[in-house]
Amino acid sequence: MIRRSIVLSAAAFLLLLACSEGTGPSGPPAIVFMSFGSTTSPYGRDPDIYVMDSLGRHVVNLTHRVGIDVDPAWSPDGAKIIFSRRDSTGAGHLFLMNPDGSDLTQLTFGTNSEWGPAWSPDGAKIAFIGSSHLYVMNADGTGITPLLTDAFYDDRPSWSPDGRIVFLSNRGANVHTSATEETPSWSPDGRRIAFASNREGGVFQIWLMNPDGSSPVRLTSDAGGNGEPSWSPDGSKIVFASFRDHDVEIYVMHADGSQQTRLTHMLGTYEHWPHWRP
Repeated sequence: MIRRSIVLSAAAFLLLLACSEGTGPSGPPAIVFMSFGSTTSPYGRDPDIYVMDSLGRHVVNLTHRVGIDVDPAWSPDGAKIIFSRRDSTGAGHLFLMNPDGSDLTQLTFGTNSEWGPAWSPDGAKIAFIGSSHLYVMNADGTGITPLLTDAFYDDRPSWSPDGRIVFLSNRGANVHTSATEETPSWSPDGRRIAFASNREGGVFQIWLMNPDGSSPVRLTSDAGGNGEPSWSPDGSKIVFASFRDHDVEIYVMHADGSQQTRLTHMLGTYEHWPHWRP
């Protein structure tokens, strides 16, 4: 059946803001992610924001809340985590907190939902999605500005080191294919983009491509499906979510797809949206 698809291509790259590259903090990296489970899960049913070290140890729940907390992302200096939290009306808004879950601050207060936040390399700006359109704001929540306001659907922005934004959109969709490409993540050196695609049919797999869309290379191939890639600070590894073990867990692999290793072992839960501390 012919349907519109969400595609990620060279047309998705827009030179939006000129930003200098952040330096990042010292110390070992950590991974922030979202987890939710069944009613019998010891980790709880509602989506919460968790953090762990790069080996999958020392898993800590940061939000401990009845409700929905999703889409976490580290600031470039590693001092803050931004995420989307649904309010009593079901609308999601963007919040900031410290890496230990303290100092919670609400940034957006719109009548519709905001989600998918992504920091600019210098930490001065945050791109996000509001009502399926791409926006940018200052890191303190001021100066909210729409970047795209047309009738197309946009989602999941990611910044390059030189200040470009890649995102998924149906504005370039090919009505003659059912392939969907999503969750793009720009490498720290700006030379590659990791993304998820079902372009070969079946479940989603993780791919790499050049910033112009050329030279796509598939990194994963298991039957369970994989997605939501995020790069390590040095670009040598990619953390991602995988359904290969019959529930969604966080895995890590080398940037060439080798040595795929499971990091989380949270019985009865589903782990999503891992993001590596810069």
